[in-house]
Amino acid sequence: MSIAITDRQIIEALQGGLPLVPAPYAEIAGRLDMAEDDLMARLQAMKDSGVIRRIAAAPNHYKLGMTANGMTVWNVADDRITELGAQIGALPFFTHCYERPRAGADWPYNLFAMVHGSDRDEVEEKRGQIRTLLGAACTGSDILYSTRILKKTGLRLRKKD
Repeated sequence: MSIAITDRQIIEALQGGLPLVPAPYAEIAGRLDMAEDDLMARLQAMKDSGVIRRIAAAPNHYKLGMTANGMTVWNVADDRITELGAQIGALPFFTHCYERPRAGADWPYNLFAMVHGSDRDEVEEKRGQIRTLLGAACTGSDILYSTRILKKTGLRLRKKD
């Protein structure tokens, strides 16, 4: 898939993150000598076509005091996963929740939710809330604690030669 020149310029302008100003998209549009509405329309078109999936914040949880971070994994009934995933998504203490295919008997989990806390006790308390929410639809779970923060970046284009 080829990216139009204007779209490539937009991606290059955004790949380092949005500027921390009251109107970040207007700032980016100004840098690209285009109207903010045109920038927003191009971003929506790229999203609709699958060139980009989303624009989202990627906070450093450690700097926010959330030094205990655990990926909770759940074996949830397939016919309830959409409903229950949406309910987990409504909880205020997680950053992402998604469905993944199971990987056999050694990894029977199909629902993942990242939970953050100031310590492991807090994360375990939040994990308990998720367990209660899932009820009988959940037949197993585990948690994988982070040991360090990994570099978080979005889409990066290589410079053209």
